[in-house]
Amino acid sequence: MKTSSSLEEQFIDLLEKNKKIIYKVSNLYGEHPDDRKDLSQEIILQLWKAFPNYDSRYAVSTWMYRIALNVSISFMRKEKTRKKTVDSYQSDQSLLNWDTQKEDERLTQVYQIINQLKPFDKAIIILYLEGHKNNEISSIVGISETNVATKINRIKKKISSNLKT
Repeated sequence: MKTSSSLEEQFIDLLEKNKKIIYKVSNLYGEHPDDRKDLSQEIILQLWKAFPNYDSRYAVSTWMYRIALNVSISFMRKEKTRKKTVDSYQSDQSLLNWDTQKEDERLTQVYQIINQLKPFDKAIIILYLEGHKNNEISSIVGISETNVATKINRIKKKISSNLKT
């Protein structure tokens, strides 16, 4: 059996290697810096609680995304009065992986539309945009691959129809 010290070390190592997942998710669901900080802390707490039961048959990233997204969706439900804006995305250009300081208006529009999606749909499209395959998204969010594909197509159509030309 693992000692709590080695368990803590393993958890800290896992967090260090995968901190970008927490960063991405908390930035997507937290509108203000304080919200992002609170959400990050809550995600880490829930990861710590779940860590002893982690099943190594699954990818660490899948496990972390699933917990982070579930915590974030719950966070959003608790914060129904939260105003949905794109300000947090614009203030953190590294989240959008921009190579230049010049803002791409069309990309901003896409993120504004994504920001207005239901939390579950937002999670699906963000995972898709990060390059996750439908089976990975299915595993993370807990719906069938067919349902993921259907939702992605509907979300793409919604984004396209709402883009200003």
